[in-house]
Amino acid sequence: MMTETAPIAGKPVLFVLTSHGTKGDGGQPTGFYLGEVTHPLAVLEAAGISVEFASIKGGEPPIDGLDLEDTINQRYWNDEAFRAAIRTTAKLDEVDPSRYAAIFFPGGHGAMWDLPQSGAVDRVTRSIFEAGGAVAAVCHGPAALVNVKLSGGSYLVSGRNVSAFTDSEERAVGLDKTVPFLLASTLVERGARHHPAPDWTSKVVVDGRLITGQNPQSATGVGEALRDVLVA
Repeated sequence: MMTETAPIAGKPVLFVLTSHGTKGDGGQPTGFYLGEVTHPLAVLEAAGISVEFASIKGGEPPIDGLDLEDTINQRYWNDEAFRAAIRTTAKLDEVDPSRYAAIFFPGGHGAMWDLPQSGAVDRVTRSIFEAGGAVAAVCHGPAALVNVKLSGGSYLVSGRNVSAFTDSEERAVGLDKTVPFLLASTLVERGARHHPAPDWTSKVVVDGRLITGQNPQSATGVGEALRDVLVA
């Protein structure tokens, strides 16, 4: 049964990365989007909140968005501790969800293929949320939430306010026919109330302990909102 108690102070946040490295059948490479990891990470670390990494398959996940003109990306990419953490992610199915105050799903198009199909995503997300923890996701990261059900059988997102990569943005990047489903539309089908902003503008929606953001421009804001929930 869901509880509204706050997570225990001092527990880390679990960042969960996609292990899927191609966009559909065309073979175009993808993975997790670096800035959607580094920007929230910078916010949380500045607040003294520790972070651990997992991925669907464990080990080193594929990466997308390797923009080293972004100063935050550059700082972390040149940090050997960060690089080592990314190379050695835990396998999500082997983590103990009771260790974490929150779970966070960055995007990258790879998230559209493996996160929704993962039983570990369903189990770990439900466990953290029902124990009073926070659930956060940005851009394509909310794909992780489309099949997560609570113990009572309802979808976690049902009746909740969310933001995610919009159908319009998917069409703008020319991948609306490549992804296995349109994310925003599918969240609505699951009963979520989706709140879009104009393409490529920041949008963060906080509904209790559920925090979601629309696109890469929203990554810092999601980190700030997650921080605020955890330190409240």
